[in-house]
Amino acid sequence: MSSETPRAGDLLVRTGAVVFLVGAVATLATVAPLFLGADPLPPAAYFVCMLMGVGFVISGAGVLRSIAEQRREARGAMESAS
Repeated sequence: MSSETPRAGDLLVRTGAVVFLVGAVATLATVAPLFLGADPLPPAAYFVCMLMGVGFVISGAGVLRSIAEQRREARGAMESAS
């Protein structure tokens, strides 16, 4: 367990990572039949592969939210110090 307190955006980054991993597994499952000579999966499986990009965007939003919070905290600390 980490002693750090959770920051804004941490949940978004974790959620994005999970969504990305689901998309990555779907991509492997979708591409595997093409290499194994089996019948391709239905089109719905290819749409699930797009979760990789969605997860990446969610994680990026979490990182940007964390950056914004840290900048706000730093700005507040500088204002209170002067």
